[in-house]
Amino acid sequence: MKTFTMPGTDITAPNVTLGLMRIQDKTDDEVRTLIRTAREAGISFLDHADVYGSEVHGCERRFAEALQLSASERADWVIQTKAGIVPSGPYFDFSYEHIIESVEGSLKALGTDYIDILLLHRPDALVEPEEVARAFDELEAAGKVRAFGVSNHTPRQIDLLRKHVRQPIVANQVQLSITHSPLIAQGVAANMQGLDQSITRDDGLIDYCRLHDITLQAWSPFQAGFFNGPFLGSPDYPELNQVIDRLAAKYDVPAIAIAVAWITRHPAQMQVVLGTTTPQRVADAALGSEVPLERSEWYELFRAAGYTVP
Repeated sequence: MKTFTMPGTDITAPNVTLGLMRIQDKTDDEVRTLIRTAREAGISFLDHADVYGSEVHGCERRFAEALQLSASERADWVIQTKAGIVPSGPYFDFSYEHIIESVEGSLKALGTDYIDILLLHRPDALVEPEEVARAFDELEAAGKVRAFGVSNHTPRQIDLLRKHVRQPIVANQVQLSITHSPLIAQGVAANMQGLDQSITRDDGLIDYCRLHDITLQAWSPFQAGFFNGPFLGSPDYPELNQVIDRLAAKYDVPAIAIAVAWITRHPAQMQVVLGTTTPQRVADAALGSEVPLERSEWYELFRAAGYTVP
């Protein structure tokens, strides 16, 4: 498993992580097997959110109940969680009060004294960055959160936070897969008149994050689009799956590992967030961490997914 030090932190992180948004109804044994499989594959980074589960903090609580980590065992993991979504609305809330309340709830649910990384979960149109800064300062001073980041934020939204927040924004979690990659596609087809792919919708988010040492985390790495189902094995993507299967045979890995490798091959040093609760899929996906796709192979997958390379 390839690891790196996340810029702006002393956190050593793998480039494949495990998301735990679907463990609410899993038994203790199922949760423990999933976590053990991830660890054996080299995954030491766990992604949570306060809204994951059938109730607020549900999946965080389920995790803690199943694992019952000791202090020494807790230190072996990087635990990330998110705050900002109010599911009863639904609406978004980056107020000082909500951030503090959410973190206190996550700490209690997770059974831990600290969170390694806290992400603001989707942008709040009514954000007052001074309140965010106040919350971050308090949480950092109390030793309750080690590092801070965002999810699904644009460059300008991050700039607005950075104007007031002292701590570095160390991560931005965004949706990204071979078939859902407008963040990459628009740059490849820049200035191509009449090509929808070239329309700038995010003001160069990937380049912005590279320039400012912000780690991009790719969620839904196997989704065809916005929750349209997986592209692996889908009859809607015959050419793409043919290329994936050929490369999987070449590198002697499962097809899912090639989907991971397409993301980890990018020089932005991204992390892939797995959402599966099937242990074998976790183990298979983790094999993509170090698959050395050639440049031509990366672009071949990109074209097979339906994107234009002018």
